[in-house]
Amino acid sequence: MKVIQLLPELKIGGVERGTVDLSEHLKQIGHESAVISAGGELLSLLNDHGAKHYTLPIAKKNIKALFQVKNLRKIYSEFQPDIVHVRSRFPAWINYLALKNFNSKKPIVVSTFHGLYSKPFYSKSMSYADEVIAISQTVEDYIKQNYQVDESNLHLIYRGCDLEEFNTKPLTEEWKEEWFKEFPQTKNKIILNLPGRITGWKGIESFIDLFTHIDTTKFHGIIPGPVANNKKNYFQSLKKSIKANNLSDHITFCGARSDISDVYKISDIVLNLSSKPEPFGRTIIEAAACGSLVMGWDRGGVKESIKSINAFGLVECGNIQLLAKKIDQILSESPPQFIPEKFTKEHLVNATINIYELALSKAL
Repeated sequence: MKVIQLLPELKIGGVERGTVDLSEHLKQIGHESAVISAGGELLSLLNDHGAKHYTLPIAKKNIKALFQVKNLRKIYSEFQPDIVHVRSRFPAWINYLALKNFNSKKPIVVSTFHGLYSKPFYSKSMSYADEVIAISQTVEDYIKQNYQVDESNLHLIYRGCDLEEFNTKPLTEEWKEEWFKEFPQTKNKIILNLPGRITGWKGIESFIDLFTHIDTTKFHGIIPGPVANNKKNYFQSLKKSIKANNLSDHITFCGARSDISDVYKISDIVLNLSSKPEPFGRTIIEAAACGSLVMGWDRGGVKESIKSINAFGLVECGNIQLLAKKIDQILSESPPQFIPEKFTKEHLVNATINIYELALSKAL
């Protein structure tokens, strides 16, 4: 089986990581794998397991990128894929146009809806597929409500957590020493962790509000995540809000962390308080795999994740007082020892390949 995955770029992120994981698994079991993107940091990982990469400038949504239709056709003619797996809306449009007047044997198209896409017309390209994958029940329900997809061609496959990276192995003394050297304010405190990039919908305001309702002599909040250049003003406004609430000694921004699995382990509770429903909520699964207690709003993909691990960690959306009250209660609960198999990387790659094989059998 020859499989090409199509996405904007190979930067560091959940969609991109999943693309590389699937490609590696395809190669391990004897299939041919290729990825088409504008390149990025994860390209070296594709090279490591011997997958092909075709560089096309399809990361930016502009007319110039649409000119890549001809080049995409050329790649398909050369590689002759059995399956084209599209993972993003704009590349899906380019794929749709490339296959419209394709002279060779057309590949089967599989798409994965990685989000609750707005602009339904623009997002229609993701529904122009033989088989469609939703990353949660929340996303599957959204597809049914907004797109014309035959339910027999619609499949639920949760995002997968890599249990080699996210596990319950104890923290080393060296790591803990370095952590408390960098963040001494977290020592002897119950650590509440809100991971994620610094952006307006990640619920950071709710996290700050939470600290006005709990005993700050006992708790310390950490926010590990990168700050993009276009979010620097927003970042400054958050710091002003923390200062205005006299919380500067109780909430710490940690920046981007390459050791996020260890940061989960040092945390007593990992939260997801996003201000709009998450399609999945990867941080909750990763944290639970590391043995951290998890909490979040009772909606979207986060609800599905937490419900499968410890439903007590779910809180009515926006109810900060109830959240504060539940924190003390959940600390008496046993931390998770494992995550359900449906949230593992192994299940993700195997279930995806099963969809490919199903699609090929239908085409016979």
